[in-house]
Amino acid sequence: MAASMACQAAVRGLRAASTKQLLLSRNQLARVSPRRWLNLQEYQSKKLMQDSGVTVQRFFVADTASEALEAAKRLKAKEIVLKAQILAGGRGKGVFDSGLKGGVHLTKDPTVVGELAGKMLGFNLTTKQTPKEGVKVKTVMVAEALDISRETYFAILMDRSCNGPVMVGSPQGGVDIEEVAATTPELIFKEVIDIFEGVRDDQALRMAANLGFKGPLERQAADQIKRLYDLFLKVDATQVEVNPLGETPEGQVVCFDAKINFDDNAEFRQKAVFAMDDTAESDPTETEAAKYDLKYIGLDGNIACFVNGAGLAMATCDIIDLHGGKPANFLDLGGGVKENQVYVAFKLLTADPKVEAILVNIFGGIVNCAIIANGITKACRELELKVPLVVRLEGTNVHEAKRILSESGLPITSATDLDDAARKAVAAIARK
Repeated sequence: MAASMACQAAVRGLRAASTKQLLLSRNQLARVSPRRWLNLQEYQSKKLMQDSGVTVQRFFVADTASEALEAAKRLKAKEIVLKAQILAGGRGKGVFDSGLKGGVHLTKDPTVVGELAGKMLGFNLTTKQTPKEGVKVKTVMVAEALDISRETYFAILMDRSCNGPVMVGSPQGGVDIEEVAATTPELIFKEVIDIFEGVRDDQALRMAANLGFKGPLERQAADQIKRLYDLFLKVDATQVEVNPLGETPEGQVVCFDAKINFDDNAEFRQKAVFAMDDTAESDPTETEAAKYDLKYIGLDGNIACFVNGAGLAMATCDIIDLHGGKPANFLDLGGGVKENQVYVAFKLLTADPKVEAILVNIFGGIVNCAIIANGITKACRELELKVPLVVRLEGTNVHEAKRILSESGLPITSATDLDDAARKAVAAIARK
């Protein structure tokens, strides 16, 4: 069965905020799934690169118009770019409620930067990726604008098939790398990195040559590649993607834009990085769920889905849709679940006023169904659940789980399989 677009989007959200596909060989794709709820602003990523000796545009960050003006004067650049700092894309074509058009402005006159910043800071910027009301801009980045004579693509990411990190590059940068991989796969180059040796000089030089850097720029690009790998290790990244890694008319290799994804298992030793997490633009429910290691995705229907695993979530949403219902959201428990997480999950689901029924669909492998059942009964009693609840459990300790639910005395509707559960959830709303 083809998955609905809403369900596909939801599952993509569970796997990552931006799950990136990169061609590692002509016939092989690898996926990197970063921590979904860690979001860094552009200037924060640039600062991490700068601290590792990676060449980026000179820049300052400002919170007020006067600070922006002062930053522009301090840059002493031929041309200045002023960028509103929000996580959503499409800033350049966005509109502020101050009347200013565009969240990215170029100017050769530093004296106008303060005026432009004054129309950005404290005002909402609306783009194709923001809510209708837009997102309030609290910070701007004032940077040196550089001309780019040539753009390339470079990334370092973890690849399971290689049991470690790999470098992926292309002389075709500044565009969607998937498009390059599909149309001209011969322009994708890969280098496997030995985790004990790191990036060797010959590897860095070969990649630089494959990216099209010539003469002195080849050595310069190789140096940038090695510094990016140092950053990759330093911050426990799962991916460092630079697009474009550019060449300027003055003969400089610069990392103009980068996305960095981090290993959430390393949070205990990357406290400074994770402390930069900007949740201001995130869905408050998603942010709250993340505190309890739960993954929540909001949709626009009226049947809440409580599952374990993105694949099961996708199937659950599709079956509900098949039977005439619409998923309101779904919440993924993951593997090592505790009773308190089940309680919090129900609290989050029932806080959504659109929810008219809840469907619990758990396939217990790592998950103990009895723990789920105890959490469900506790949540129903303490939250005084007012909407119909349909539960389908299968797997580890399922007989004990079913006994707990049947002896609870609570109005819980049991289902034999996913199809039965979806029918009953949709029917429960129809009877209301």
